[in-house]
Amino acid sequence: MASSSNIQVIIDSTTDMPARFQDRLETVPLTVSFGDQEYLDGINLSRDEFYEKLESGAIMPKTSQATPMAFEQVYSEIRKRGQQGIVITVASQFSGTYQSACIAAEAYPEIRVIDSGSVSIGAGILVEHALACAEAGMGLDELAAEIEEKRERICLMAVLDTLEYLKRGGRISKTTAFAGGVLNVKPVVRVKEGEILFLGKARGSKKANNFLIKQTEESGIDYALPILLGYTGTSDEQLQNYIEDSRALWEDYRDELDCAQICSVVGTHVGPGGVVAAFFMVQTV
Repeated sequence: MASSSNIQVIIDSTTDMPARFQDRLETVPLTVSFGDQEYLDGINLSRDEFYEKLESGAIMPKTSQATPMAFEQVYSEIRKRGQQGIVITVASQFSGTYQSACIAAEAYPEIRVIDSGSVSIGAGILVEHALACAEAGMGLDELAAEIEEKRERICLMAVLDTLEYLKRGGRISKTTAFAGGVLNVKPVVRVKEGEILFLGKARGSKKANNFLIKQTEESGIDYALPILLGYTGTSDEQLQNYIEDSRALWEDYRDELDCAQICSVVGTHVGPGGVVAAFFMVQTV
C-alpha cells in the first residue's frame, strides 16, 4: 500500500515492527522451508504456526534470501504510482537479500537501497524512523543519508534460551555455543555491524534480564528515537517478565513500549524463548 509521502519505504520480511506500521510499507518476503515444504515468510505461514513447527523439533527449517525478481516487482509498482522508494534490508552479512535488492534497483534510479547492518527489530526501529522522516517531507537523497547515519547508532541485544540454533545455522562457532550451553544459563548477545557478539551469560531468566538491563544502561538510550522490544516463540511471557524487570529504564520516557513477535527467518536462527531489545544509542561526540 502506498504511503501518504511520495517516498515508499520497502522492507524485507526479516524486519519486525508493530502491526500498525504494516499498511505504510511494501514487504518483500524471504523463504522458510521445512523439508520439502516451502513457505513465504509471513505470507502463507503465520509466526505462531512457524514456532509450533520449530518447537516440535521434527525438522530443522532452512531459510532463503529474497530474489531480485521479487524486489523488481515491487519497484515496478512504485514506478507506476509515480513514487520514489527507499529499501531497508537485513544486514548483508546475514543474507544475500541486500544484494538482490541492489541488483533489481540497477534499472530504477528512483530507488535507494540501504543495508541496515541489523535485523529484526533492529532494522525495525530504523524503518520507523525512515517513515517519520518521509512523512515529514524529507527528500529521497536526504532520507538515504539520514538512515545511513542513524544505522551506526542501532543497538540490538537479546537474551536467548540457548545458542544451539545459532550454532546449527552456522551463525556462531561451536566454541562460542559451548560457552553458553550450560543448563539454565542464558546467553546474552548483541548484533553489531552484521556480526553476532557474545556479551556474556547468566544463570536463570531474572539474572539474564538484569545483565541485559545493565548492558542497555551502559550503551545509553536516545529516548527521542524509536524503541522496540521483541520475543521469539508463541508466548511473550519472558518478554513481559523483562518489561517488568526493566521498568526503571523506560517508565519516565514511555507510557507504553512497542513490542513485536520475531519473524520466522530470524526465529530459525535464534530459537524460541528469546527476549530482544532495540534502541538508538545516544550520539557521542
